[in-house]
Amino acid sequence: MKFSTFLFFGFLLTMAESRAQNPYLATKNGQLELTQAGASFLAKLPLHCINTEYPNKTGHTLEAEKDARLSPKELHPSFYGCLDWHSSVHGHWMLVRLLKTFKNLPEEAQIRHILNDSFAPDKLKTEADYFTKYPLAKTFERTYGWAWLLKLDEELSTWDDPQARQWHQHLRPLTQQVVGLWTAFLPKQTYPNRTGVHPNTAFGLVFALDYARTVKNTVFEAQIIQKAKDFYLKNTNSPAFQEPDGSDFLSPSLEVADLMRRILPQAAFLKWFNAFLPAAGLQNVMKMPIVSDRNDMQIVHLDGLSLSRAWCMLGIARALPKTDPRRASLLKSAHTFINTTLPQITNGGYGGEHWLASFAVYALGQE
Repeated sequence: MKFSTFLFFGFLLTMAESRAQNPYLATKNGQLELTQAGASFLAKLPLHCINTEYPNKTGHTLEAEKDARLSPKELHPSFYGCLDWHSSVHGHWMLVRLLKTFKNLPEEAQIRHILNDSFAPDKLKTEADYFTKYPLAKTFERTYGWAWLLKLDEELSTWDDPQARQWHQHLRPLTQQVVGLWTAFLPKQTYPNRTGVHPNTAFGLVFALDYARTVKNTVFEAQIIQKAKDFYLKNTNSPAFQEPDGSDFLSPSLEVADLMRRILPQAAFLKWFNAFLPAAGLQNVMKMPIVSDRNDMQIVHLDGLSLSRAWCMLGIARALPKTDPRRASLLKSAHTFINTTLPQITNGGYGGEHWLASFAVYALGQE
């Protein structure tokens, strides 16, 4: 029996029941929130995959024959599991987030043990050195993995916990490496990437901006804001009516709007948003994506799209005036996306299990 069926059969049955009887989600003041029972179930996904080395999609560019003999764990001793580097990073972020949010999780000791092992100083130094050891590695995980690494560091930096403070310091060489790479890259990035998958520029800038503001890196923050304005401030008539592409897990239009609502005052954002996302496009991205085969590692991306759309819609809605009718529609759609997608995150095998729980936890954290 596969992992998801063995551990989550009861979870899936309960998620299919009426919301009123669902112990994994609660509604408070019209907002959805994860219960401790739900957090405990979701934690089992990264706990299973963080130390699962294979299957593995390394993303490493072979520069010599000897490189072909390096295992994922040798290349990335902290973040080798969960199929790929970025999924391992946001799996670690999710565990940190759950420990911060829920006290006395049954999995707390196991989570702390795994995090302490991953965040060992020597392992993280190897992770940081990777970007300079291999000449072609400077673009590794640019910018999706970089963004999740900064989100992980941001989460640790705001946690008043003795062990977390140690982990945050241990992560510092890798964080500094990523910030340095990003600040060097931004002046050279002439055009944004508008894809619905990993290289999406707006998604990366959202997480980078949140990080810069949290740690008070004003130079990085100013650089991000200026680049966001250069890329998107004059954009109009986003082709959102054409979304999604067949393997999207991000909405190109909503990611841009989620970024711009962070950097523009409400009145300026409203004017920009009205010109950027016409009614037909907005209505289209509020439609639930059809996921025809969750065992297909590309098609199952569309479950992630539902969750990332939800977190974007939540943020955008609250940036609109309370009298704007789109606000209520966006909030309602976001809740529908989360409620509909959560029962599916373990329903397609390892292709979804290794990453979708992190998206769910992040989406619920934006409520």
